[in-house]
This record gives sequence, C-alpha cells and structure tokens, in this order.
Amino acid sequence: MGRRSRKRGEPATRAERAPGPRPRRPAGPERPAAPWGRFPLSELVILLGIGVILWGLVSGGEQGNERVGGGLVLASLGGGELALREHLAGFRSHSTLLAGVAAFVVVTAVALGLGPVKLWLLLGLGLLVFATTFYAMRELFKRRSGGLGFR
Repeated sequence: MGRRSRKRGEPATRAERAPGPRPRRPAGPERPAAPWGRFPLSELVILLGIGVILWGLVSGGEQGNERVGGGLVLASLGGGELALREHLAGFRSHSTLLAGVAAFVVVTAVALGLGPVKLWLLLGLGLLVFATTFYAMRELFKRRSGGLGFR
C-alpha cells in the first residue's frame, strides 16, 4: 500500500512493507548423483579448463594457442560429462548437444585421418552422424524419462 492510503500517524505494518513469500516450485526429480559421490569433479575440471584458457590468453604466442586449446578441451570434458549424465538419467534432455559432439568427433577424425577430403563429403557425413545420433539420443531420453521428449 502506498504512503497516502494509510492514516497519518500509524506505523506501517510488516505485511505492508514487504511482499509475501513467493510460491515455491513443486519438487521434481533430483539431479543424478555422480559415480564418485559428492566430490565436485566436473566443476573442478571446468574451473581448471577456464584457468588454462586464461593462462593461454595471457602468455600468447604458439604456447598460448596450445594452452587455450587444452583449456577448451578440459572445460568441454567437464560440461560434456555432466550433460551425458543428466541425459542418461532422464533428468534433462541434451540430445542436440550430444549429437553435435558426436558429429564433431567423427568429422574431425575423418578429416585428420584421411587428409584432404572434399568439404561437401565432410558436411554430409557430419549431417548424417548428427541426425542419427540426435534421433537415438531422443529415443533414449524418452525411455529414461517416462515418455517425455524433453524436460
């Protein structure tokens, strides 16, 4: 209530000063536990990756580029592990992320293993791997989550 709506001389009550408690979200499924218990390994790996990225940006040069790349790999491993664990437990769908990682790994392996390959072949292979993995991960999540396509 505004100041003018009260009579003069009456102190504002606590209910008039602060809004009431916000309604809480209903309790949903719990986040899946890590195999190593309560130790925050994924978070520490991500933090280490960020630290290595910063170290690479500060040092510069060829070694700096390698450190930035190594930091990106470390941070991606930590985040990817968490995404895979949540997806396999049916907690939250990460089908697109996991399909993108699979496509990236396959295209990178083919490009590095075979040498110069036509770009359209790599794009087609990446699209095929992405679509196949996305469908498989989506169906897996539906089975694990009780029929939900996403959460």
